[in-house]
Amino acid sequence: MSHFLRYRAVLVLLAVVPLTGCLFHSHKVERQVSTAPLKSATQQELINYVNTQAEKIHSMQATVDIDTSVGGQERGKVTDYKQIRGYVLARKPAMLRMIGLMPIVRNRAFDMVSDGQRFELWIPPKNKFVVGRNDIQTHNTQQPMENIRPQAIYDALLLRAVGGDEIAVVENGYETVLDAKRHRVEQPDYELNIIDKGQPGWFLSRKIIFSRTDLFPHRQLIYNQNGDLVTDVTYENYKDYSAIPFPSEISIYRPQEEYDITLTMVKLQLNEPLKDDQFVLQQPPGAEVVHLDQVNPDQARNSRQP
Repeated sequence: MSHFLRYRAVLVLLAVVPLTGCLFHSHKVERQVSTAPLKSATQQELINYVNTQAEKIHSMQATVDIDTSVGGQERGKVTDYKQIRGYVLARKPAMLRMIGLMPIVRNRAFDMVSDGQRFELWIPPKNKFVVGRNDIQTHNTQQPMENIRPQAIYDALLLRAVGGDEIAVVENGYETVLDAKRHRVEQPDYELNIIDKGQPGWFLSRKIIFSRTDLFPHRQLIYNQNGDLVTDVTYENYKDYSAIPFPSEISIYRPQEEYDITLTMVKLQLNEPLKDDQFVLQQPPGAEVVHLDQVNPDQARNSRQP
């Protein structure tokens, strides 16, 4: 009999509570969606854009303003560095050189070069010459410059074509943008998911997000074979350079190393010839040499060269 009474009590409670209005309150939720005119494209048209853009650009040389910040949840703080002027040279298939200048005096703050496999980094203020492989990470919280890999910058600057052995799938998604009144609204986008095959099997290699307002790539997410996000790139303010649309502002975020580099184009030349010696960095005499591809820290740091 007690079970029956408890059952009646539950029924009475469910019937009375909604009438009282004491415990429940509902309100209307409106979704803020952008009213900007949108363009449409097919999956093949998006793939063709990526491949055509990759075919058009063979080299680039740019004068840039470089903004850098280091830190996040792992470090517990974020450090913003003062904007500096720099130069970027890139040539396919994987050559990159990037030079940063000290503010005001314009002496070199760093000089970095890579052939896609190995890289060299010269830091004059510390008289340090760093060498290593692009695929080996150090996560040195004390020396954030040593965490930068030229290959990550190269992959962000020049979109790689969708290979014949890759699979591309389009997803209709949404991105958060600012409208004319600077309000945050949602706007439909196209997300081109590029799937590749590695040692563990098929994996999501890249995700290129196209804005529906201009059908230009506005973001690229790059993953490793374990499914971890390694590079998050945003592309803004497209301009015509030699009749080729190219972003004038590129922000590169590396979540695992917790650093962010933003390159703002001051001057950009595409497809100008670049010589091999422009990608050669000589080791300065007397510099401390650090080998980041050596596991033993004691072996990684050599004594000063004679």
